[in-house]
Amino acid sequence: MGVNAEIEFPVIQFRSSDLERGTDGWHCLCKRVREACETFGCFEVVYEKISTKVREETFGLMKELVQVPLERKQKNASPMPYHGWVGPCNQVSLLYEGFGLGDASNYDSVKSFAQLMWPDGHPRFCNTVHTMATQIEELNKLIWLMIIDSYGLGEKWESVMINYKSLV
Repeated sequence: MGVNAEIEFPVIQFRSSDLERGTDGWHCLCKRVREACETFGCFEVVYEKISTKVREETFGLMKELVQVPLERKQKNASPMPYHGWVGPCNQVSLLYEGFGLGDASNYDSVKSFAQLMWPDGHPRFCNTVHTMATQIEELNKLIWLMIIDSYGLGEKWESVMINYKSLV
């Protein structure tokens, strides 16, 4: 006899009115984020600053990326784990494919990556992925700040984030 248990992860809406540090809304939001992380290890964010258009265009471009010929994908190599192309493997799934793109909020990094994948550098890919990565990085930093503030460590913010870089 099996158990059908379904876990519902918290959905937390980030309203602009609650994103001002020091306000009651901010403190409430920080507490919800911390509790979700402690209880579930994750949560779903509703964040209007990343537009539906940018999200949809990014996912469409990812479909184009997986269709790039294998020999071009393999040019995205890195000695650092998950920072280059990771092809299908038995340990994860034969359908898995990953493209680690370090420092994607830096336009030149995205452009260099795109030039490896497409002869024309795919300007639309560069613009869209750079926009999405910049907005996700901003959101990630915001969440880190909320967690730090929720533990009363707000003054430590800069020392924690000094060497922050994202991997998309």
